[in-house]
Amino acid sequence: MEENDRFIVSVKVGPKGQITIPSEARKMFNIKEGDILMVLGDKNRGIALLKSEDFYPLMEGKFNG
Repeated sequence: MEENDRFIVSVKVGPKGQITIPSEARKMFNIKEGDILMVLGDKNRGIALLKSEDFYPLMEGKFNG
């Protein structure tokens, strides 16, 4: 695994519950202004962000009987 494949940063939650996604993350995951992100939450495992264009193909067929 490359050194640039991971990072850890802290972000501050603003008064409206907003955070700024660090530039390292935006570059790594090619997140641009206007992109739609899915917020996934699990009480025990935490919060994750995923671009919607990556989320929907991942979930394809998961909810269809």
